[in-house]
Amino acid sequence: MPTPPLAGGTAGPAALRPLLDTVLAALHDGAALRGGPLPAGGPDTVTPRTRTATHPLIPDHGTGPHHALRALVTALAQGAADPAHPHCAAHLHTPPLALAAAADLAASALNPSMDSWDQAPAASALEADLTSALATEIYPHAPSPDAVITTGGTEANQLALLLARERHGPVQTVCGANAHHSIARAAWLLGLPEPVVVPAPTGTLDLTALDDALTELHRPLLVVATAGTTDTGEIDPLDAIADLCTTHDAELHIDAAYGGPLLLSPTHRHLLHGLDRAHSVTLDLHKLGWQPASAGLLAVPEHHHLAPLHHHAPYLNADDDTEAGLPDLLGRSLRTTRRPDALKIAVTLQALGRTGLADLVDRTIATAHHLADLITKTPALDLYDRPTISTVLFRPTGADDHTVATVRRTLLQRGHAVLGRAHAEGRLWLKATLLNPHTTPQDLQALLDLVTGTTTDLLTGPPAEPLTGSQAHLRTGPPADPLTGSQAHLRTGPPAPEAGEAAPEAPETAPTPTPAPPHPTPHPTESDTPR
Repeated sequence: MPTPPLAGGTAGPAALRPLLDTVLAALHDGAALRGGPLPAGGPDTVTPRTRTATHPLIPDHGTGPHHALRALVTALAQGAADPAHPHCAAHLHTPPLALAAAADLAASALNPSMDSWDQAPAASALEADLTSALATEIYPHAPSPDAVITTGGTEANQLALLLARERHGPVQTVCGANAHHSIARAAWLLGLPEPVVVPAPTGTLDLTALDDALTELHRPLLVVATAGTTDTGEIDPLDAIADLCTTHDAELHIDAAYGGPLLLSPTHRHLLHGLDRAHSVTLDLHKLGWQPASAGLLAVPEHHHLAPLHHHAPYLNADDDTEAGLPDLLGRSLRTTRRPDALKIAVTLQALGRTGLADLVDRTIATAHHLADLITKTPALDLYDRPTISTVLFRPTGADDHTVATVRRTLLQRGHAVLGRAHAEGRLWLKATLLNPHTTPQDLQALLDLVTGTTTDLLTGPPAEPLTGSQAHLRTGPPADPLTGSQAHLRTGPPAPEAGEAAPEAPETAPTPTPAPPHPTPHPTESDTPR
């Protein structure tokens, strides 16, 4: 077998182009086989099917790039939970924009490593400009705001606690009961005292309880507020919390991993009033920013606040190199090797601009409010509260928690919908976290019909016979769109081996899509706008 071609250099694009055709065809075919927001049958069906389609993972003799790509990508797509489907709405798991995914391909092909300038000359400059620009969005009046790119909200929150510890020693963290679990975990990892948890009886941090806690506790203190909670999407009273921090000489970190992009919307940015008073802010653009994971940031109002992250490794940032003007990148992360995640974010910002991103944010929030309206008009459903961002909690009227949990699992098992779960007011609720700007009112109504219909089945009908693995395809969705003549080659089998490429020793393991009976939910609405 000849030496496989590389992705970079002037020859790289020519080597990538036919492989990308194979990947795109496999993505299409896998999604057609799945037919809905996730595969039907649960782990007992998905796991053995995936293993059969991908076995053996390490053969004695390779099957060649097209066969391997086709088999594994098809299997992964068929077994995926697809956030681009309007009924995949459980988590802060965004459907990435096509342009951001395309930019991520370029980042993978070029493969700059963001730990020294000589591995990432242009990427390091782009990252520096992007982080400064995003930090300025959060701290518009600070003289030198800055940010570092992280793997997500969890790493950003950990860095926030680390920086506070480096400024003040073993700080005592104070957070609401609504805070993300990563706060307690970060304190544990950093050897800090266990966080003091303040009640959040209405979903947001209780100000009186926070005042009492700050009065009683020993300093130094770090208060963590949340702008977009995981369970309900609610936003703590940021300005009032900042006032209490000022009164008690405490620092403030705001976890805005979910709600931070509201800053880009003139309609909704008032919800984040007081954000710029924090000593650090977490932002996560693979949530309400439509980026492929990962795309997190930690922003600070002054560049020198990041100084504790500096680290010296002579082979990467020798003193004389730094003195000669080569940028020192090791202080931009706790990680050494890391991807140029700034590229996809920068492409998205430049392509859509402020107005385009604001439209996505506004459209998504309007969709959540429409879902809330539909729930209030449905006698069989109860709404928890009007959504603050795009999270909507609801439950079947009169159902107990066991029924609510069973409805959710039944929808998952059948491959009909992916809904989350959250506890609020002492009860279990179904959670729809809406992040797909292409979701239509018809999609929302169909989702509620699935919930009410499944609830009725569970409460009034006989127990359904579980589907066997061989029957699971009966509930996986609508038939795939027929291929046109120009597309027909996508499903006719592997191309002839490339020059010098070993022919596959076994027949194709990736199944050919076959039409399935109609899915009880509509297919995602097609649009001219790339997904």
